[in-house]
Amino acid sequence: MKESDAFARDGRPVCGVCPSLRHPGGKFDVVERPSRDCPYDPATGHRFTAAGIPVCVHPERVGLPAAPYAGEGLRLPWETPPPSEADEVPAWLRQVLTAAPPDACDEVIRQATQILLAADLDADVTAVLRAALG
Repeated sequence: MKESDAFARDGRPVCGVCPSLRHPGGKFDVVERPSRDCPYDPATGHRFTAAGIPVCVHPERVGLPAAPYAGEGLRLPWETPPPSEADEVPAWLRQVLTAAPPDACDEVIRQATQILLAADLDADVTAVLRAALG
């Protein structure tokens, strides 16, 4: 890790100028890589969209898929509604728990458990969780 790197609230290593160090998820956009659409501002040391929205250029570091969260008011992955079908739960869990901060994980697991048990009272919830995250 470089000296300019820092750690986000959830312990992920991020750049020292990452907007995740100053803003909660949803208050900045995430893009795949630097581009002219989010130029570096030497005066502040940060990247911004033309609308002035802070931008992170390392989705793998902040744990969020690239998306215009602040720019378009998109929900964060762990805020997306759970699926209604039990067979869709593992894929949803994988996507959501990969990005979710620790304080959101309990609620996500609770929702998944409710869906699985509503579909089958004898469902092995732990096995589904392990398969989704394994």
